[in-house]
Amino acid sequence: MIREDDPQFRITPVQQMASACSGALITSLFMTPLDVVKIRLQAQQKALLSNKCYLYCNGLMEHLCPCGEAAWIPRRVHFHGTMDAFYKISKIEGVTALWSGLSPTLALALPCTVIYFVSYEQLRYKMKTTYNTITGNMGQPMWIPLIAGATARMTAVTLVSPVELIRTKMQSQKLTYSEISIALQQVLKYEGFKGLFRGLSSTLLRDVPFSGIYWTTYEKTKRIFDKPDSEKNTFLFNFFCGSVAGSVAAFVTLPFDVIKTHQQIELGEKEIYTDGKTRQRASNMNDIAKTIYRNHGIKGLFTGFLPRIFKVAPACAIMIATFEYGKQFFQKYNSQQYKEMMQRHHKDIIIVSQSSGGNDYS
Repeated sequence: MIREDDPQFRITPVQQMASACSGALITSLFMTPLDVVKIRLQAQQKALLSNKCYLYCNGLMEHLCPCGEAAWIPRRVHFHGTMDAFYKISKIEGVTALWSGLSPTLALALPCTVIYFVSYEQLRYKMKTTYNTITGNMGQPMWIPLIAGATARMTAVTLVSPVELIRTKMQSQKLTYSEISIALQQVLKYEGFKGLFRGLSSTLLRDVPFSGIYWTTYEKTKRIFDKPDSEKNTFLFNFFCGSVAGSVAAFVTLPFDVIKTHQQIELGEKEIYTDGKTRQRASNMNDIAKTIYRNHGIKGLFTGFLPRIFKVAPACAIMIATFEYGKQFFQKYNSQQYKEMMQRHHKDIIIVSQSSGGNDYS
């Protein structure tokens, strides 16, 4: 059995990137239809609202969209539930309508996912190798995936934040690609460099703990149910571990998600429905948390638990299972390449040995 971190067969960063891209693509393909239906139903309920926004999520990225007349979602048909929406969208608009919005999602989700997963793998391996060298213990303590996951997520979110801000402005204000530099100049003019990272703190407060808890739970779950001497690390096994880890992380970080969603929607409404000359500031996280607690109590911070679990668990499961499958594929490929190289090397030694023996005899 090939050990995951065996330096002879360990996959390269490029192979990790390919595995992460495959995972992001497959996750989007599976999750987008579910979220298209969900957001159609949500937009239908808010069709009469003006100056309001909602979040479109597909398991990898979040997109802020306006309601009312500015919305990009057609409302020619009334839906009577989830299955009815699936049927009517497929029949009237075609099956491909269930994957509307997939291209802009992948344009940002792919680089973000690649940075996130490759950073995690590299950090985890470096930290584990250093720990093994210093202590002589070949195991992996749980603080390694915790720190590696949190650091990797912080890196990915921070790097993508300016791009996400500009993309949101392009969607909401109908900017063309030629006008993107103007939008960037406006942000820098009114808010400075920090304007490119607007809303980053609330995103980090949710995503960084989520990532640390997710990877720690994932590695722990694998250790509990896996057996070192078995081929149990299958697609379904990783799917199960990813689902458990995603559910635990989603529950623990749910209050942060509720606060972050309120802040992001409020910020989007002020950004979209006010002119560029009027700069308005969204409420800070403490104010939002106090308002939610005052109006709804502690349960208000855990609003939407089941919908979040039903979204996050399958998305995490599909992503990690596909990513791990890609890693295993490349590990086997590297192992086969290594065996072929050793066989060629062995043949060369035999040929040289026979040639030398013949010359000595003569």
